[in-house]
Amino acid sequence: MKPIINILPKNKIVDNVLSYIYFLRTQHRIPLYKRQLINDELYKIKTGSEIENPLRVFTSDKEYVKVYVKAIVGDKYNVETIKVLRSKTDVDNYEFPTRCCIKPTHASGRFIIRRNGENLPIEEIKQWLDINYYHDSQERNYKNLIPKIIVEPLVFDSENIEDFKFFCYFGKVKFIQIDLNRNSNHTRKFYTIDWNPLDFTINFPLSNREIKKPSCLKEMINVCEQLSSHFSLVRVDLYTNNSRFIVGEITHCAEGGVGRFMPRESEYTASKLLFSD
Repeated sequence: MKPIINILPKNKIVDNVLSYIYFLRTQHRIPLYKRQLINDELYKIKTGSEIENPLRVFTSDKEYVKVYVKAIVGDKYNVETIKVLRSKTDVDNYEFPTRCCIKPTHASGRFIIRRNGENLPIEEIKQWLDINYYHDSQERNYKNLIPKIIVEPLVFDSENIEDFKFFCYFGKVKFIQIDLNRNSNHTRKFYTIDWNPLDFTINFPLSNREIKKPSCLKEMINVCEQLSSHFSLVRVDLYTNNSRFIVGEITHCAEGGVGRFMPRESEYTASKLLFSD
C-alpha cells in the first residue's frame, strides 16, 4: 500500500480517507464521533482541526517541547540538549559523544543509542532529515515541522530506561502505561493512578512483572496534569529513576489513533477510566 500512498495527493481529504481505512483494518469497526472510546476520540482529533492546533504542532517537535515544559513546570524537568543538528553537513561535521541518544525532532519511533563510542550509521541519521513523518502517519501536527536531529545524554545514564506514559484528559491523569525492554522483549504494564494493575495492554504483550510504584508518583501526576491542561486527550511521557523524573515528550495521537487493545473488549474498560469525571 505504501507505493500507492506515496503518489496520492497530500491533503486533508486524502488524509482522512486513509485514516478511515487504517481504522477499519485495525479496529474492525467504523469510527464514530459520538462514541466515547479511546481510539474513536483519537480519530476525531486526528481527522479534525484539533490536531493542527498550534500548541499541539509546537509540542510535537522534540526540540520545542522543551520550551513548553520549561515555561509550564520548569527546566529541571527537561532532558538536557547536547546538540541540535540542522543539516546533513552538521551531521557529517559533528563529533557525537561516546554515550548519547540520537533522534529526529520531527518524527516518532526512531532513535539510536550510542553506548560506548561504537561506530554510528551516519548515512541513516542523515536520511532522517529527509523524513516527513506526516506522509507515513497522516498526523498533520507533523506536516510542517522542520527536520532536525537532537543529541541528548542517556537519561539517568541508562541504556534501557523504562517509559512512564500518562494518559490525560482535560488536564487530569486517568491511567498510566509503562513500557519495558523497548530494545529487546518489548512489553507493557498498565496501572490506575492509585497504582492498581490493569489487566489489559495495547499493541505489545502484557508484562507479568510487578512494577514498584515510584516514590515521586504524586509529583509526576502533578506535572503531567499541568502539561496536559491545555489539551483534551493527550499522553505525557516521562522517564524516572524512582526518585527523580524528566519529561520525554508529549504524544498527541497515541499509537496513531489505532492502538490494538488486548483483549479487544478492554478498550471499554480503559475508556471508562479515561472519560470518567
